[in-house]
Amino acid sequence: MRGDVTSSEPIDARRSRRCRAAAVALLLVGLGAGLSLGGCSIPVSDMPLLGASDDKDKDSNGYLAVNALPAGREEKALEPGERTKLEGELIAARERQTAAAAAAATAGSVTANAAPAIAK
Repeated sequence: MRGDVTSSEPIDARRSRRCRAAAVALLLVGLGAGLSLGGCSIPVSDMPLLGASDDKDKDSNGYLAVNALPAGREEKALEPGERTKLEGELIAARERQTAAAAAAATAGSVTANAAPAIAK
């Protein structure tokens, strides 16, 4: 029975011991929860993948590392004249397609595959 006081300890000492035991239990529960939730904060890049090597510098997906610079190009960039010529050819092709689509629309033979008119 709880009402019986058979212990020789004073009531305050028993309460103090129970409080300490409860505090330790709460601390252990909190520590366990913190450790279990701390596992969720591991970055995906640090997780081991099946068949992947442990070498962090070697990237198997084809992307460069953040601090790695791409290799220099073997081809040089277009000259300004060549670029202007190509832009002119692309503009002319767009105008031909727009004119052909407009002619087909007026003729009433617009199909689902016809290119729509492009506004400039």
